[in-house]
Amino acid sequence: MSSNSKNALRTVIMGAGNILMKDDGIGVHVVQAMQNNQGLPGGVELIDAGTAALDTFNLLDGVEKLIIIDAIKGGGMPGTIYKLTPDDIREKPRNTISLHQMSLLQALASNLLLGSAPSDITIIGVEPKEISMGTELSEEIAGRVEAIVEIAIEIAHDTCRKGRDNTNEV
Repeated sequence: MSSNSKNALRTVIMGAGNILMKDDGIGVHVVQAMQNNQGLPGGVELIDAGTAALDTFNLLDGVEKLIIIDAIKGGGMPGTIYKLTPDDIREKPRNTISLHQMSLLQALASNLLLGSAPSDITIIGVEPKEISMGTELSEEIAGRVEAIVEIAIEIAHDTCRKGRDNTNEV
């Protein structure tokens, strides 16, 4: 089945974070590393969401599988990789002064409530070491980029296989 089949699942890999704040930009760095990756299945789209999470969710109309890559403080060692679902990361409501302060998780929660989020979401979180001014990843996080790319590609391939299984094609 080609990626252009009418039955193909639309899959997006979204990298989020602020590349001006060292390890907070891991999602963006991973998406940039995937730009020329030959291992991606056909039809998978890459989105550099940066810090504009709310605006980026407007681009997801028709997406069935969303893979989000972002820095997440989970209490592990720097470089720890977490594979999560939206249910794993429900946030407590916070007072937000403006939409510019909305985090990716808050934007995701809003879209889930509105029913406008993709039906299948996987979040690849990476425990940061340094979140301070600077464009370079810490050594520990930079050393994890390849592993994160491989995990995202594996999830995308699994999604494509499931899509084929649901089409009854031989």
